[in-house]
Amino acid sequence: MTSARRTAGTILRNEPMSKHTTWRVGGPADVYYSPRCRDDLLDFVRSLDADTPVYFVGLGSNLLVRDGGVRGAVIATGQALNGLRHLGGGVVEAEAGVPCTVVARQCSRWELGPAEFFAGIPGSVGGALRMNAGAFGGETWEKVIEVDVVDRRGDVRTRGRDGYQVGYRQVRGPLEEWFLAARFKFDEHYTAAADRIRTLVAERKASQPLGLPSCGSVFKNPPGDHAARLIEAAGLKGARIGGAEVSPKHANFIINTGGATAADIEALIGHVRDTVLARHGVRLDTEVQFLGEPLAGGGAS
Repeated sequence: MTSARRTAGTILRNEPMSKHTTWRVGGPADVYYSPRCRDDLLDFVRSLDADTPVYFVGLGSNLLVRDGGVRGAVIATGQALNGLRHLGGGVVEAEAGVPCTVVARQCSRWELGPAEFFAGIPGSVGGALRMNAGAFGGETWEKVIEVDVVDRRGDVRTRGRDGYQVGYRQVRGPLEEWFLAARFKFDEHYTAAADRIRTLVAERKASQPLGLPSCGSVFKNPPGDHAARLIEAAGLKGARIGGAEVSPKHANFIINTGGATAADIEALIGHVRDTVLARHGVRLDTEVQFLGEPLAGGGAS
């Protein structure tokens, strides 16, 4: 999979991805690499064989890793890509491994905004860029000026926002490139953020099953409606398959009640989608990203 070049950072082989996802499920990755810095990361990418699949992972939210694990190399961004800087003029540079909640709070300290919506995104900047994550009426790419990316050869380039097709919870751009950092433009002298963040965080705690293993919202909201409303109206709150359960607190969350497998969760996602389609005639699309393979002979849907 890799050449003989020595690479700094930590390389783990057959590493259970259940240790690195917020659902606490997932089979082993062939290689799990935690670089110490950006240069380590680039060296590692350059050392990989051209046919080795590569996946970047941040906080492991919004991600379902199947029980058979991941063939290829998983690169953890949190330690290496954790820089957050105010460049002046309302421009903020955030590297891919920075938690979105940190962006929200630091922008508040810098009196920049509106950035409060980042407090409602349970992942990192890299994941938010990949799917145009949003919360509380705001979306990531509304604020993007440009991004830094790395390709399969380990080459870094900067692309403007116009290099991507951005929609609701989806981003399309060049294949086999991964986000390293982004620069965002916010308004200056924005002083309303601190109180607003406290209010939004309190609302999340009251309405979402925080503290339980989940991925965040599972389904995208269909046009003109809310996935949670449709799921609840279909009588699916509390529905279970194995150790996976539709949260009784928020119907668009599926929680691991203890001992769930990725196959349990994927099967419950399929059951919810099928039931909502049968009851309401609406097909729900997932926000969650699927990664890896089911166990041999397993029953993933």
